[in-house]
Amino acid sequence: MTPLRPLAFQRDDSGLHRALMQAAQNYLAESRDHRFADIGMLAKVLILLALCALCYALSLQQHSIWAYFACYFGFIFIGMFLTVNVVHDASHNAFFKQPWANRWLNCLVSIPLGLDPDCWRVRHVIFHHAHNNIEHYDPDIDANGVLRQTPFQRWRPFMRAQRFYWPLVAAMTFPYYIWLFDWLDRAGQTRVTARMAQRGIRGWTVFLMGKTAHLILALAIPCYLLPPAIGVGQIVLVYLLSQMLSSLLFVMLIIGTHWAKAKFYQAPAQGPLPHGWYHHVFATTFDWFPRPRWLGYWLGGANLHLTHHLFPHWSHRHYPALSRIIAEVAPRFSIDYRVLELGELLRLQQRFLSAMGRKPE
Repeated sequence: MTPLRPLAFQRDDSGLHRALMQAAQNYLAESRDHRFADIGMLAKVLILLALCALCYALSLQQHSIWAYFACYFGFIFIGMFLTVNVVHDASHNAFFKQPWANRWLNCLVSIPLGLDPDCWRVRHVIFHHAHNNIEHYDPDIDANGVLRQTPFQRWRPFMRAQRFYWPLVAAMTFPYYIWLFDWLDRAGQTRVTARMAQRGIRGWTVFLMGKTAHLILALAIPCYLLPPAIGVGQIVLVYLLSQMLSSLLFVMLIIGTHWAKAKFYQAPAQGPLPHGWYHHVFATTFDWFPRPRWLGYWLGGANLHLTHHLFPHWSHRHYPALSRIIAEVAPRFSIDYRVLELGELLRLQQRFLSAMGRKPE
């Protein structure tokens, strides 16, 4: 794959950067805290792991396909929450202070869902965070021929209906990543490969160990223990449906915040982009609040996605406080910082998908 030209941003928001960082450091100093996970975060991980194991154990005791689906979906669904709560932080080295501890934690908690943590780290941390909503640079908005996500992508007549069928495309994200893109990344077929932490024989060994552990846990053990009460075909179907439903929620919560802002850019032919990085984040990302508010804690801070982009190396336990800091600092630099309700976020997503589905002038 032809490497993309390195991009740079204007240096016109250094004052905003200093103000945000100073306010954040003052917050840590006043609370005598640090930016990493604390005992509460470790307890949350243990609770999620215990719930994940409980759902899995219950699924292996079922004799009805519907009871099996309910328990197994709980296993995969909580595996997705482990990804949101742990892999998201640890990929940014925001869970533990030691990078090696973050890597091994990712390897462990990624097994239920099946995503390769190193591939996901490169896509999310190195490419998406540095270039969110920039055509050809942000892998989350790469053209796929089915969903038109930017005004720069090719339009097809069937895309008029994309606001109706987009959930199916979103639901296929995890299966495609787990069983196609991870393998292409590891095999050197994408720009992700060159940025991986582990490559060669060692990288392949860790990769195959993770995929094998996922296959044994998610499919081989159920296929060995449950027939004839539940057939192998039914087990595979439940596996796929569980991943698809979890994928739909993940895409709606994470990528959907960038859709809602509906601002996309093309890389200039030469020179930097016409604005600073902080202004870029505010122009392309939203924060939103669920109801009840405490759900944000179990969403791993995914709802405060703009805050996450501004403070990616902070544990998500700090996001509510950091969001308040942003709300206080941003107006001083003539920046409009809005926190949406979930219903408004979903309406903006639908408006964006409808606009991208219309035939361009």
